[in-house]
Amino acid sequence: MRGAGGQGVPVQSMTGFAEATGGDTAFAWRWEARSVNGRGLDLRLRLADGAEALEPELRARAQALFARGSVTLGLRLARIGGAATARLDPAALDAAIAALQEAGARARAAGLEIAPVPADRLLALPGVLSGAEAEELLTPERRAALLEGAAAALEGLRAARLAEGAALGGMIRAHLDEIEALAARARETAEARQARSGALLRERVAALLGAGAPVEPERLAQELALIAVKADVTEELDRTHAHVAAARALLRQAGAVGRRLDFLAQELNREANTLCAKAGSADLVAIGLALKAVIDQLREQVQNVE
Repeated sequence: MRGAGGQGVPVQSMTGFAEATGGDTAFAWRWEARSVNGRGLDLRLRLADGAEALEPELRARAQALFARGSVTLGLRLARIGGAATARLDPAALDAAIAALQEAGARARAAGLEIAPVPADRLLALPGVLSGAEAEELLTPERRAALLEGAAAALEGLRAARLAEGAALGGMIRAHLDEIEALAARARETAEARQARSGALLRERVAALLGAGAPVEPERLAQELALIAVKADVTEELDRTHAHVAAARALLRQAGAVGRRLDFLAQELNREANTLCAKAGSADLVAIGLALKAVIDQLREQVQNVE
C-alpha cells in the first residue's frame, strides 16, 4: 500500500560533481565541486595561489547550500600567454641571508660547519621570488567573475545531488512499500497462527483435564496468558507501520533528513529481529527474514541521503 501525500520534497544525495570554467584576457580558470558521504558538513577548499582571500565567501555560499557531506571546491588557474616573470623581493632575500648567516655562526660556535647554500636554493625559499599572479589576480572585476564561477559550480553540484536524490527517493519509497506489504503479510500469518495455536492449546488442556491431571484453574489461566503474550507480535507490527509512516513523512519534508531516516531504519531492523525471535512458525520467520533483507537495502540507500 502506498502512502498518501504524493512524492513530496525531493531528497538530496550527498554525492555529486560539477564544474564551471571562465576567464579573461590574462587568466583562464576552472572550478570543480565534488562531494561524497559524510557524517556532517566537511568543506575543503583547494584554491590557487593568490585566491585565498575568497575563502570566507566561498565557505558561506557552500554552507547555505549543503548540510551534510564531504564537499571539496577547487580552483585551477592558468595565465594566458605563459607563466609570468618571477619578481625578486629584496627584503625577503635580505632576511633569508641574515637567517642563514646567524644559523652558520651558531653552528660554528657549536663546532659544526654548514655547507654553503647554492643560489638556486636561496631563491627557492618562501617569499624570495614571487610571480606577478599574486598581486594581479584579485582585481575587483576578476574577483566578481571568480565568485560567479564558484557559485555556478556549487549550484551545479547541488543540482547533481538533487538529481541523484530523486532516484534515491524513489528507491526508498519502493522499499517502504515492500516493508509495509511484508508487515501486512506477517500480521495475517500471525493471526492465523494464533487461531491454530489457540485451538490446539485448548484441545491439549481439555485432554489433560479429561485425564484427571491436577491443574489449578488460576495457574492454568496465568500460563495461557503468558504464552499468548510471548507469541504476540502485534506491537512489533504496529511499530513497524508507525516507522514506515514516519519515514514517508520525512520524505515530504525539506532539508537534511538522512540521519532521521537512518534512525528509523535501525528501529525497523529492531522490530524485524523481535518478530523473528517471537515467530514460532517457519512461515512467519521467513517473512521476518524477508523484512530484514529489505530493511538492509533501505538503510544502504538512506545512508546516501543528506
